[in-house]
Amino acid sequence: MKKVFICGSALRGQPDNKNLRGAKFVKEAKTLPKYRLHAVKDGWHPGIYAVETGGISILGEVYEMSDDDYEYLLSQEPPNMYPETVYLAGGESAIAMLYPRELIEQEKWPDISHFGGWVAYKNSMIHH
Repeated sequence: MKKVFICGSALRGQPDNKNLRGAKFVKEAKTLPKYRLHAVKDGWHPGIYAVETGGISILGEVYEMSDDDYEYLLSQEPPNMYPETVYLAGGESAIAMLYPRELIEQEKWPDISHFGGWVAYKNSMIHH
C-alpha cells in the first residue's frame, strides 16, 4: 500500500475524487510549511513545489492505495505532474503530485498560497 497526500481536484467533494478508485481515506492532514501553491492553467489544477524559505502548510488528505490504484491515479494526472515525497505535520511523509517550479515561473501562474489549500481557493472563485 502507498500513502498518498491529495491536495487538489481529487479531494473529497471535488470533481476528480473518483480517480482515487478504491483508495482508503485515512485522515485530513497538512504539509510542513515548505511548499508554495499555484493555480495552473487558469485554475485547472494546483501546482505545488518545495521551497527552502517562505513556504506554507498546504491542507489536504492522506489516502492509502494499492499499486494498481496508484498507477491509475498517475495516469489521470495532468501533464508535467510528478510524484515526490512531501513532509506532513506530525513527522509523517507521503507521496504527492508536484509541479515543476520552472514551468510555473515561466508561465507566471498565480501564487495562491495565501488560501492555504485548493478547496479554499476554488470556493473563493465561486463567490466572486
